Amino acid sequence: MVHLSTIRNDAETDTPMAKLMRMSLADDDTPGDTFCSSVYGSRYALEALPTIEMPEEEMPKDIAYRLIKDDLSLDGNPMLNLASFVTTYMEDEAEKLMHDGLSKNFIDYEEYPQSAEIQNRCVNMIGKLFHAPTHEEEEHSIGTSTVGSSEAIMLATLAMKKKWANERKAAGKPFDKPNLVMNAAVQAARYFDVEERFVYCTQDRYVIDPVQAVDLVDENTIGICAILGTTYTGEYEDVKAINDLLVEKGLETPIHVDAASGGFVAPFVKPDLEWDFRLPRVVSINVSGHKYGLVYPGVGWIVWRSPEYLPKELVFNINYLGADQASFTLNFSKGASQVIGQYYQMIRLGKKGYRNIMTNLTRIADYFSTVLSKRLGFIIMSKGGGEGLPLVAFRLDASKKKHYDEFAIAHHLRERGWIIPAYTMAPHSEQLKLMRVVIREDFTKPRCDQL
Repeated sequence: MVHLSTIRNDAETDTPMAKLMRMSLADDDTPGDTFCSSVYGSRYALEALPTIEMPEEEMPKDIAYRLIKDDLSLDGNPMLNLASFVTTYMEDEAEKLMHDGLSKNFIDYEEYPQSAEIQNRCVNMIGKLFHAPTHEEEEHSIGTSTVGSSEAIMLATLAMKKKWANERKAAGKPFDKPNLVMNAAVQAARYFDVEERFVYCTQDRYVIDPVQAVDLVDENTIGICAILGTTYTGEYEDVKAINDLLVEKGLETPIHVDAASGGFVAPFVKPDLEWDFRLPRVVSINVSGHKYGLVYPGVGWIVWRSPEYLPKELVFNINYLGADQASFTLNFSKGASQVIGQYYQMIRLGKKGYRNIMTNLTRIADYFSTVLSKRLGFIIMSKGGGEGLPLVAFRLDASKKKHYDEFAIAHHLRERGWIIPAYTMAPHSEQLKLMRVVIREDFTKPRCDQL
């Protein structure tokens, strides 16, 4: 998600407080930026950091580094940020490889062919993990890397919309009112002028209802989006039930699985769970590499069952970088570091390593859930035993009248450095307040006990 920034107008920058913030405390006797000046003994320690306009003069590199580092110290500690799914730990060897790739523009395949080959290897490994069909000679699943799972799900939505429109055009039918059936927690359809058909949560159901989802399908439906690991409670939506209902009714409606969080968890913790390309109506899957794929942000992946589900007119063929290239992306230029980091994790850990990590996280989540419910009296909203993501969603028992709520608890924990979100549930059940702790790779039992 991108945070929009506002460019301040003159009225805002000319207020007395704004002028005071920009005022320098340095005078003629303040040391300059000579070679012997310390960071905090220089005039820069008495001046405000530039915030609106680029400064006219240069600044010594050590001072620029120190002042920015001090500024960033006001951020929260990523390892204590239990609101986020994002990876906060990688081995030194992975970081070195990723650092070496910082200057490589991944899209330049001619100049960096091995980086492109590493993406191909990752796509193949992820496709195999999701049971992409490869048994027949004519079967060729395809995929690509993205800057995150958000871009990946947008590419999937674009592909479904274009394929649906092409089929409607060929049949001489109108194609101006596409719709997408989904849980109310998904927003991708808004970017592409697609009607959102929501299956809302209830007081006792926090995921999509397969029957309601299929009932919303009509001739203008481009697809159904199911989530493997919801943001609110970490539950896996029943992709198989949706698939079976579509087959039973003879509907060819495609399913896209948003496996941003669960795509690197379910295959190792619940390998028998059918949610992927084993189901005939599943045509595309996205997954986040920087969540349980164990790579620093940002990298995501999208895989299609076969090329027929990615219309050719969406694929750009270019040659101005020195070679013929086929590309389907919303972000043309991007670094190669995260793709390299993903490949490192896959060959370094292997299936056994991922399985060990995800199993450990599941056990820690179950332990933490037990402590919260048995010892502290919270009501657990998430699934345990690997039936969902390794996270714990919980709330206060409303029958026990408290003088505080979940938001007050979150605020108190923030004062101690822990970042744990309190939030209301999805639309139509938003009167429920809850909290959530995401169990990541670096959240060990000792840290759990400290919390």
